[in-house]
Amino acid sequence: MAKAFAAQHKSDKTNGAMPARTREPRAHPVPQAPELPELDRLIHERIRLGIVSALATNESFSFNDLKRVLKTTDGNLSVHARKLEEAQYISCVKFFEGRVPRTEYRLTPTGRRALAEYLDQMEEWIRITRER
Repeated sequence: MAKAFAAQHKSDKTNGAMPARTREPRAHPVPQAPELPELDRLIHERIRLGIVSALATNESFSFNDLKRVLKTTDGNLSVHARKLEEAQYISCVKFFEGRVPRTEYRLTPTGRRALAEYLDQMEEWIRITRER
C-alpha cells in the first residue's frame, strides 16, 4: 500500500512524465565597459558649452551677441549664464552705453581651466570609443 501511495503522489507531481532536466547556463564572458572620465555636467549642457566656447575664442561677448550666436532666447541665455556665473566660470559686467543697458560676459581663469579639462575628458571619450 505504501508503494501505491508513493506512486500516486509521484504521478500527481509530475503527471506521469519524467521531470525535465535543468541545464546549467553556460558562462559567457561579461563585456567590460571602458573606464570613461567623468564629464563636467555644468559645461556639458549645449547652451553652456556654447557660452564658454564662444568666450574662449573672444575676449568678451555682449548678451545680444551671445544670444544671436547661440540662437537662443533671452530667458534661456540668462538662466545658463547665471549658472556659469555662480560657478565662477564666467564674469558678467552690466553698464550703460548712453541710456542703453549692456551686459558683457568674459571667461574667467577658472572657466578656462574647466573648459580645458572638459575638452581633455571629451578627447579621452573619443579615443576610447575609436579603439573599440
